[in-house]
Amino acid sequence: MKKLRLYFVLLFLPATKFCMAQTDTLSHQRSYKNVIRYNLSGALMFGIDKYIVIGYERIITPHQSFSINVGRAVLPRPISIVTDSFSLSKDVKRTGYNVSVDYRFYLAKENKFAAPHGLYIGPYYSYNHFDRSNEWIHKNNNASSNVTTDSKFNIHTIGFELGYQFIVWKRLALDFLMFGPGFGFYNYKASFDGHIDAATQEQLLDGLKQLLTQKFPGMNYVFSDKKFNANGVLNTNTWGYRYIIHIGYIF
Repeated sequence: MKKLRLYFVLLFLPATKFCMAQTDTLSHQRSYKNVIRYNLSGALMFGIDKYIVIGYERIITPHQSFSINVGRAVLPRPISIVTDSFSLSKDVKRTGYNVSVDYRFYLAKENKFAAPHGLYIGPYYSYNHFDRSNEWIHKNNNASSNVTTDSKFNIHTIGFELGYQFIVWKRLALDFLMFGPGFGFYNYKASFDGHIDAATQEQLLDGLKQLLTQKFPGMNYVFSDKKFNANGVLNTNTWGYRYIIHIGYIF
């Protein structure tokens, strides 16, 4: 998480200097009420072809707006995982999506320009759903067989955000959600296609947990001391953070 925060800080600072340099040309800009945007940070984190989330923001009062974001969100391809009895054969299927909404209050006393340009705060809700199927090679006394696992991962997050949206070149929107603490509800469920005993199943669940924490920032923290129950379900609730960079078009 520290490396991820540093990445966003380093990305944000030069963009801030550039955007501030444009403000003198925007003093008399026309007032626009709509923004179409693309989640750039999610695409950089998970892959441009695997994370395609598009958002729409609408100004509903001079200093308030509502936005919704919807799109494809797929967990990154895992590296090879090896347990005592299982090795990952292949990643069969990866699907998923993201839906989020927020309500923004643009701070009139802090902002020189009309919304959606300026500093904002407000509540947000985010929902992520991921489906994954994996094929494993099960080694047992010099013999081997294939076992398929299907897993579903759901994340509900409610929180509060602080950010700044720049409008440059009259129509280009650069939205930096800099601080977004929230409380997350995590539910992960795994099912098996194959007959394995309880001890071996536990090893396979451990492999699935490793897959989940690979290349997914923060999951090592979320599931650090959690274990699957007898039904192959992993549930937990904890605090988390949200950092997002959007690039968009205002009209």
